Amino acid sequence: MVNKPTILIIEDEKNIGNYIETIVVSNDYRALRAQSGVTGLTLCASHHPELVLLDLGLPDMDGMEVLKKVRSVSAIPVIVISARTQEREKVAALDAGADDYITKPFGSEELLARIRTALRHSIQTGSASTQELRYSRDGLVIDFERRLVLLNGEDIHLTQIEYRLVSLLAKNAGRVLTYDSILKEIWGPFADTDNQILRVNMANIRRKLEKNPAEPHYIFTEIGVGYRMKE
Repeated sequence: MVNKPTILIIEDEKNIGNYIETIVVSNDYRALRAQSGVTGLTLCASHHPELVLLDLGLPDMDGMEVLKKVRSVSAIPVIVISARTQEREKVAALDAGADDYITKPFGSEELLARIRTALRHSIQTGSASTQELRYSRDGLVIDFERRLVLLNGEDIHLTQIEYRLVSLLAKNAGRVLTYDSILKEIWGPFADTDNQILRVNMANIRRKLEKNPAEPHYIFTEIGVGYRMKE
């Protein structure tokens, strides 16, 4: 018997909840439903789902509070699904521990792709034995142990900062890393830096890795939020 991954849907709007549940169940996942934050937290604690789909506009408490409570006790993947489209809302959710952020309205294929990515990342990071020693995708190879970057077999020279940026994104492939989290990781929590130094380094990296930097194939920009490496 195959154990289907369980997905907890915390969404108070019945029609949207039904829509999401239909997508989830028809693609071989189990679904749990909650229409309030308190119920969602209770189900999360009692059923230990593999993934949470979380709306922010809940009737009893803000979804951000639910996210913080979940993240304080668990590393379970959480994908925020919200009608809030402002960049600061997305950044706040991602910085608070969300693995991804989808704005309403959304299509079934996008939702499923984000679910697959979040579940894969959870599996990869859940056990030290599954930790990859290299990133390999479409001709780009990053060997973390040897600190090598190869593109179609050719050694690509990166500066120390550029290599650290690429490695950080590659180790979190498929996840959106916010500008702030990248700056803190690379330059330190008290570094006097802003997004400009990050953009300059990213532009240099893209010139070295991308066939057409204006249409990136490996490193994508989530406008106003951060960067994401190809899964």
